Amino acid sequence: MIVNNHCCYIVICGDKTLYCGYSNNVEKRVSDHNRGFGAKYTKTRLPVKLVYTECFDNKSEAMKREYQIKKLTRQQKLKLIYENQ
Repeated sequence: MIVNNHCCYIVICGDKTLYCGYSNNVEKRVSDHNRGFGAKYTKTRLPVKLVYTECFDNKSEAMKREYQIKKLTRQQKLKLIYENQ
């Protein structure tokens, strides 16, 4: 269980697109996404499934990593997910 950490995460959406975000409670955030309370992007692409999580000691580090991941191509994100399963 991942709780009270600063994490960036990737979910795969119902339409097979990838969404990257930040949370300090990833399980709750994914649940929120699936109930339609997440980001606008995921609301119309349900359900979402958590496929990658990377946690840090502080919010700043996690947000920097989220930004780096968002800049990756889809293929690079899929490679990151695959290599960390």
